[in-house]
Amino acid sequence: MKNCKLVLVLISFFLLSFWNGNAQMIATNPKNEFRAVWIATVVNIDWPKSSTDNVNKQKADFIEILNTYKKLNYNAVIVQIRSVGDAFYPTELAPWSRFLTGKEGQAPKPYFDTLAWMITETHARGFEFHAWLNPYRATMDLNTAILSPKHDFYQHPDWMIKYGGKYYYNPALPEVQDHLLKVVDEVVKNYDIDAIHFDDYFYPYKVKGEYFNDTAAFVKYGNNLSLEDWRRSNVNNFVKNVSISIKNIKPWVQFGISPFGVWRNKSVDPKGSETEAGQTNYDDLFADPIAWMQNKWIDYLVPQLYWSMDHPKASYSKLLRWWSENSTNTAIYIGNGTYKINTDSDKRWNNPNEIPNQIDITRSYKNIQGNAFFSAKSFLNRNQNVTQLLSENQYKYPALPNVVPNSIRKVVDVPTVNAIVKNAVSSSFNVKSPLNSKIRYVMVYGSNATTKIDINDPSQIIEKIPFQEKSNAVEVIIPTCKLDKNNSCAITFIDFYGNESEPTLVNFTL
Repeated sequence: MKNCKLVLVLISFFLLSFWNGNAQMIATNPKNEFRAVWIATVVNIDWPKSSTDNVNKQKADFIEILNTYKKLNYNAVIVQIRSVGDAFYPTELAPWSRFLTGKEGQAPKPYFDTLAWMITETHARGFEFHAWLNPYRATMDLNTAILSPKHDFYQHPDWMIKYGGKYYYNPALPEVQDHLLKVVDEVVKNYDIDAIHFDDYFYPYKVKGEYFNDTAAFVKYGNNLSLEDWRRSNVNNFVKNVSISIKNIKPWVQFGISPFGVWRNKSVDPKGSETEAGQTNYDDLFADPIAWMQNKWIDYLVPQLYWSMDHPKASYSKLLRWWSENSTNTAIYIGNGTYKINTDSDKRWNNPNEIPNQIDITRSYKNIQGNAFFSAKSFLNRNQNVTQLLSENQYKYPALPNVVPNSIRKVVDVPTVNAIVKNAVSSSFNVKSPLNSKIRYVMVYGSNATTKIDINDPSQIIEKIPFQEKSNAVEVIIPTCKLDKNNSCAITFIDFYGNESEPTLVNFTL
């Protein structure tokens, strides 16, 4: 009897541990969850595999990444389109990237607008496209001879600060901030992206024995602030202006940032995390994600928690809880370090369950809405034991990204269908263009013959079909095998903000 009581107490404690604070019970196969992968282009980490690959191979390799992650039921890609003052798209503001064409400033041959093509292929497979830019990093090394004459290193040498074997844009200069804002604005205006994304590179990570020499700018613009507060204000000002500009141009385009995983250590600030990080956002990178959230300058944060669950100095579990408890006004996704699987000195990464377990514990916090994984090559024909676990468990079914907090609204239109046709091979119909809503996708749901259609059940997601904005209608074709002898399906609209409409039932009974 005593043993039974002890078991009941332990079970109660376990359950309470999940409901305590911001946590909740783990949601198995949620219908709404952000599942993203970073596609890094700098030094050809993920894509293109080589800067000397021909265009056809580059396209095939990019499509392979998309198809791989679609099969794994991911729903967003974060693609690096500017890494070192360069561009993966035609612009007068920066030269073509050498990581794309082998020589900086040289356009693709045969020519194509790489970014426009990537966005089209991405949306065709139901992914969000987040355009990832590194604003402040100007070079990867000191070999400036390989730079194009159009690179800002040559065009505006007064903007550059040499530090740690690289050149950086000086974040304090108003002309630098204006220029970088123009870079963002051009991408937002010219391309059908879903988000602008910055990573953790603001002021550079500190290098022992070196000083980031922004003294002249501090003397000129310091405004009686301490050096640290002034640097943070420079970053905050830029983040604020980018946010305002994006929403003025296209209010549905999100602005997200993936900061370093530690805001501050508790040893320095009682509001900080139980970590012993050698560098932190606030004190070393002069980035303050807490201020960005409080001021509603961003739509989402993806703190980079690239550590194992029980890392002694920066535990994924402890940091996850800290970000959950300190989030406000903003969607929070967690950045996971899949690049460490079987390659890290921390042998916990040799356990194939490390990433699945990280996803499970992430889902236990109700105000954290998903994960992003660095980087794409981690699951590209490698680490198959981990991907099998994900495909059989955590990512068994598709999911839709959560709508970010400031974009939730009602989709007033519901789908209208006509030209319904059914035969032994497929069922098809047309969906009319809505009058009042800006629609990104048509969702199709279906159940087996004995189950009622439920659009909240991710196992019933059949397809996510892109809606061409200028089209009067989109044709939906469903292989008959996917309907499992059911004579009906349900369809909804997904608008540009990610909101879903009420469903329309489509009956194929003739």
